[in-house]
Amino acid sequence: MMIQKPRGTRDFLPPEMAQRRFIEQKMRDVASSFGYGEVVTPMFEEQELFTIKSGEGIISEMYAFEDKGGRKITLRPEITSAVIRAYVNGAQMAPKPLRWFYFAECFRYERPQKGRYRQFWQFGSELIGADSAAADAEVIALSYALLKSTGVRFILKVGHLAPMKHLLAVLDAPAQKKVMAALDKRDMEMLETTLSGLEHSELFEPLKGLTTAATLPEIFAITGDIPEKSRIEETFGYLDAQNIPYEQNFGIARGLDYYTGMVFEGFADNLGAENQILGGGVYRLAHLFGGKDVPSCGFGIGFDRVLVSLGEFTPETKPVVAVVCTPETRAAAYKTAAAFREAGITTVMDLLDRGFGAQLSSALKSGATFAAVIGEKEAQAGTITLKDLGTGSQTEISPESAVGVIHGSRR
Repeated sequence: MMIQKPRGTRDFLPPEMAQRRFIEQKMRDVASSFGYGEVVTPMFEEQELFTIKSGEGIISEMYAFEDKGGRKITLRPEITSAVIRAYVNGAQMAPKPLRWFYFAECFRYERPQKGRYRQFWQFGSELIGADSAAADAEVIALSYALLKSTGVRFILKVGHLAPMKHLLAVLDAPAQKKVMAALDKRDMEMLETTLSGLEHSELFEPLKGLTTAATLPEIFAITGDIPEKSRIEETFGYLDAQNIPYEQNFGIARGLDYYTGMVFEGFADNLGAENQILGGGVYRLAHLFGGKDVPSCGFGIGFDRVLVSLGEFTPETKPVVAVVCTPETRAAAYKTAAAFREAGITTVMDLLDRGFGAQLSSALKSGATFAAVIGEKEAQAGTITLKDLGTGSQTEISPESAVGVIHGSRR
């Protein structure tokens, strides 16, 4: 019987891993350019870390279990909580603000579908200890730069929860959740019916207005001069100053009981219903995990959905050299291969004692850029015949000189 991989997981073979690492490195470079440093947290955590934020109901969506010591453990379903737990455990006294990013896999027990898996990867960041419009704008700018670096086509939507919370203040928490469910689905008929059932039909037009307003003056015409008005205007002004394209959306309802201020989302234009690839905003979590209250702003990017949206592509690659030799010249071939690798050149050698023709054919099929041929003549002279497998041109040259030619051919 052939053993299959677990449902909702995937195997990544070298060609796909080359694509994933290529995009991952682009994102790492962007995060570093903003001054963010990488953090890594455990793959499994205490269950309470996630239930204290999201409630016991989340257990059914997690890979939760008891370890041999009887402790309730779970594979992490998301990373923000783990990062803030790490901050509380070891970085509360560090100078603020803290600029952290992460790239790691998460696990959720849910029905697998296109772009949604039980094991999936997130790239995200957390800005801890800065409570200002400039901080909000920086995190949004970082999220935009990260997605742009991947080449994915997306729309960035930015809003703020204060206007919606202002309108919903007349409702109790259970009623607010019912209204948010309708707003999240953008179902105006459901929203109207829900508000009617709650005997608050007067909220329908204002709430509908939040979802359609295209400018800040329209928003504040609905809500009046709420306390957060100047901060909202300042944040959007900073985004405009950086020429960041976005759509205003004050109807974002997801996470209303988690986020506290600015919220933003990103959507790919070719993924159908499951098209959200970015979600983030301003929040406060540290006090839930035993730390002092601290403002935070962060986001998570669905790395797998980004790759699905990008589709097939050929990442930029470094030159690869296949060393072609005979059994008698293998010692010279080893010396040449070692010199190339020390110079940072990817180098492969034949392991099956095949003839020159078969070795060259294999090199072409494997995608090698050059062949370094070492026959008896080359071995005696301390040279190689460097063959460009793209053009077919070749020249006898010293291994030292070949290094410069190979590096200069990068394409």
